[in-house]
Amino acid sequence: MKKIATEVWKEDLAEFREKTDAFYAGELDKSAYKGFSGGYGSYAQRGGNASMVRLRMAGGRLTKDKLKFVADSIAKHNIDRVHLTTCQTIQLHNLHPAAIYDIVESALDHGIVTRGGGGDFPRNVMVSPLSGVEKGEYFDVLPYAEAAGEYLLTFIKEQKMPRKLKVGFSNSPANQTHATFRDLGFVARPDGKFDVYSAGGLGNNPRMGLLVAEGVDPSKILYYICAMRDTFIAYGNYEQRNKARTRYMQETLGEEGYVKAYQEKLQAVFDAHDDLDLDISPAPVSKKGNGTTAQGKRVIPQKQEGLYAVEYHPLGGCPAPSKFAELYALIAPMEDVEIRLAPDETMYIIHLTGEEAQKVLAATEDGAQSLLETSVACIGASICQVGLRDSQQLLAEIVKQVRAAGIPDGALPQIHISGCTSSCGTHQIGEIGFHGGVKMIDKVATPAFTLHLNGSDAQGMERFGEPAGMILQDNIPAFLVEVGKAAAASGESYGDWKKAHGEQLQEIVERYLVK
Repeated sequence: MKKIATEVWKEDLAEFREKTDAFYAGELDKSAYKGFSGGYGSYAQRGGNASMVRLRMAGGRLTKDKLKFVADSIAKHNIDRVHLTTCQTIQLHNLHPAAIYDIVESALDHGIVTRGGGGDFPRNVMVSPLSGVEKGEYFDVLPYAEAAGEYLLTFIKEQKMPRKLKVGFSNSPANQTHATFRDLGFVARPDGKFDVYSAGGLGNNPRMGLLVAEGVDPSKILYYICAMRDTFIAYGNYEQRNKARTRYMQETLGEEGYVKAYQEKLQAVFDAHDDLDLDISPAPVSKKGNGTTAQGKRVIPQKQEGLYAVEYHPLGGCPAPSKFAELYALIAPMEDVEIRLAPDETMYIIHLTGEEAQKVLAATEDGAQSLLETSVACIGASICQVGLRDSQQLLAEIVKQVRAAGIPDGALPQIHISGCTSSCGTHQIGEIGFHGGVKMIDKVATPAFTLHLNGSDAQGMERFGEPAGMILQDNIPAFLVEVGKAAAASGESYGDWKKAHGEQLQEIVERYLVK
């Protein structure tokens, strides 16, 4: 499998600098710049006075070297806003051109490619965050995902696809990466093989993926990725951008027609190639426990005896920028310790002994203290050009009012908030989800969110949340407080209360919906 050299990626940056300089000089309009800069993992923020950069982390794997690079970049450029995304990347915000150029180029020296972080390219490959250390997983899918990520980067230099392509790997039925409804998903099986799903996705016109192959040997995954690319190029919509995603091929070809088209392309790939086989033997974890132990609701025993992972969820997926340097200083001397980013904006610090886990717990006490506080939110309309509502502001107000009301942990679920219909906050798979919009009240455009209920991403129980109607933004915290109080009064978790008292939930919902 070929790999693109760092020097080749750096050659592309001259044009990026030229176009970025033109945009900030007022010589290139916002739309034209967005169409270009996204291919380099950078977008202008709302107002056009600053930009963001998206750092791809294949599989969400944040090694010590990459962590130090992020921490050093934050310090060097006085970065004041960082966001962990639902695609397991890190976004650095409020950047000016000099910082953008330095970060994008310097990142390459640390194995971080921003190219294709946006635009019509393959995006960051997603992986179950605890792959390789999780008890009960079918097998470690991370090495295959990392190989897939390297292969997908080569597509950026080849024929242009209609739009972005998202690939995910799941190590268990938890399906945290939504592998059964991605553009292409590899779903681990107990027999050490993959089932392959295709043409799914969230956002407008969401679709569950179609099962296109079963019992695939992991060494063959690149053939299936190549076939996905070829199918998208052949049948994807190049004319209508709003329909240029793989899930729309289910409409144009029909479900059976799509599966047939994909399998034809797959056979053509096998006929044309014999050089895409992988020879991967996942390396065992060499570190051993030292007899120390750790416990707590954020402590997860690994399948490696005596080792632990610690969960850290910064509110809204926005850790204090200084946290990266703090974490690096803490884990730098710890053997084999690294960080994994999760699709719900959580960090997991893995390969810890008991005593190390206790130190990490103490350093991450500023994170979520309840299930509700692990809620997911996109960066929001205060920064995003296309966002309609400030999802970060809404989440902060929800947390504030839920804390003030004394709602116990578990009485509210993890919620998912997107500032628009694009589902960057994955609102469609939450038990409770919201996407931003506007409601006309007495001819006045009033901030509101559409409520979605009963979504699930668990394999075998996948379903998109049903839109229930709109709630004014200012009323959403009170709505959740009332739901939480009702669940708490029953002595049950939100999930159990909802199952037993669905009518009560619906009554509360109806009181808050704007007619």
